[in-house]
Amino acid sequence: MKITRISVYQKDLPLADPYWLSGGRLKFEVLDATFVKLETDAGLTGWGEGTPWGHTYVPAHGPGIRAGLETMAPVILGQDPRMNELVERAMDLCLPGHLYAKAPVDLACWDIMGKACGLPIADLLGGKRDTGTPAASSVSSGDPDYMMGIISKYREQGYVAHSAKVGGNVDRDIDRIRHIEANRKPGEIILYDVNRAWTRREAGIVMNAVANLGVTFEQPGETLDDVAEIRKVTTSPISVDETLVTLQDACRIARDGIADVFGIKLNRVGGLTKARRMRDVALAHGIQMFVMATGGSVMADTEAAHLAQSVPQEFIQASWSCQDMLTIDVAPGRGCRTVNGILTVDDTPGLGCDPDETILGDPVAVYE
Repeated sequence: MKITRISVYQKDLPLADPYWLSGGRLKFEVLDATFVKLETDAGLTGWGEGTPWGHTYVPAHGPGIRAGLETMAPVILGQDPRMNELVERAMDLCLPGHLYAKAPVDLACWDIMGKACGLPIADLLGGKRDTGTPAASSVSSGDPDYMMGIISKYREQGYVAHSAKVGGNVDRDIDRIRHIEANRKPGEIILYDVNRAWTRREAGIVMNAVANLGVTFEQPGETLDDVAEIRKVTTSPISVDETLVTLQDACRIARDGIADVFGIKLNRVGGLTKARRMRDVALAHGIQMFVMATGGSVMADTEAAHLAQSVPQEFIQASWSCQDMLTIDVAPGRGCRTVNGILTVDDTPGLGCDPDETILGDPVAVYE
């Protein structure tokens, strides 16, 4: 089986409400999504999505994916998509780094592999749990009552997991955390996501001020070195995501005990092929996980849900459902949907979420 055509689509995905993170220093209103379709000489087609969370958040942006695909297309064409590690190697040799540009191709290869084997991707990753994964909301930064209002709306949809954005002002962050914790319901999973907005000093002040609450903080510092130093001055559990990019990062975090939780984001790390290695490092070291996309449509959520459902129940925390924040649905009636706060992968072979091409429009590039 060989890849014979690569079609690239661009689609703006507007958010239903403006979104703020890092203490309000970053605002997002629309996501620049890239969809990739791989066609083969065997008649099988695979889909992948790459949607960075804006262009001011981390070194990734929508146009960069499409530029990377133009560069890599010659080495992707002619590859057997079922040999995902050979495709991975070809892309890595052709374009070192730029993992976010490679993710949609890798994901589309897994889609084809699943369809060829007659199995959902989660089963190809080792086997899916019968139970689904809690869907995590993403709570925009703001005043305590504003943030609780967002959480309350998600609770009405059955959500039991929430990622609350903090950072930017020490006193306000302490108030936010205490207010949300005072209103936390039994069994709820609440992650306080700093998105690298604190200095080492600020992290120590806030985390120690609320240490008695036993809450978990995500990415309290800019770099892994920062997080490692913050770790020394607080007893609060720590999760990392922005600085979990490569397998080397995962090994260092596990070896040095820098964090208690991995936040694995498929698009950031380069797709499922690389993400499953991080999953296995986490499992080998007793580290729990959040598994999600960097943002995007139901397709991106479904991709992440497959990996999440391959993780044993005691090690998975939640998987973000960005689709519920958008005003556009690119695959009506398809894919992994949030039902009573849970994302559950079914037995459809492959990804199980081909988009509606009439919604995507004409491709912006075709390589063959």
